[in-house]
Amino acid sequence: MKKRQFVVIAGFVLLVAFVTGPACATKKFVREESATLDQKIAEVSTEVEASQKRISEHDEKLATIGSLITQHDTQFKTVDGKIEEVKTLIRGNLVMTATLKNADAKFAFDSAVLTPEAKGILDAFVQRLIAENKGVYIEVQGHTDSTGSDAVNMTLGQKRAEAVMMYLYQQHKVPLHRMSVVSMGSSMPIADNGSRSGRDQNRRVEILVYE
Repeated sequence: MKKRQFVVIAGFVLLVAFVTGPACATKKFVREESATLDQKIAEVSTEVEASQKRISEHDEKLATIGSLITQHDTQFKTVDGKIEEVKTLIRGNLVMTATLKNADAKFAFDSAVLTPEAKGILDAFVQRLIAENKGVYIEVQGHTDSTGSDAVNMTLGQKRAEAVMMYLYQQHKVPLHRMSVVSMGSSMPIADNGSRSGRDQNRRVEILVYE
């Protein structure tokens, strides 16, 4: 009898161990996997936070650079405005003019390069300016004929006027702040653009001297 009871009890114990054993193993596995998953989530969260921080810092730097650019532009506009005020103040009565005619200057087609003839005319102009001892401000105007588009003519007139100004500065030390250039393009002809002779007269650089 006792032997039979022992066998029954032993069988029950084995049955319980068989049923609960896998369950415990499964719970342990789930706990381990959950811990691993939680760690991965934490690592991803940390990376996301670091990326967000870098993006935020980058945006702040961009905002700072943008502010600096805006400030820089404002300062330059202020300086440009003051320069124009000075130019307006020192520009007075027109006391002398000189014209660099294309027939004399011999500008090549679509070119702003000063020829030796053009430089000679400018040298004579400076000597006249020194001799008469007049003028505190010089305006250099570039003019073209009507051949080509308005945009092309405005650009060409500007280049030729700038070439004259830079020659006066580099060769004769005329201060840059005492000069300005402007392109009139083909807007102010002095002759008929319908003829070759008229177009030749319209291609010119005019120098206006004020005091």
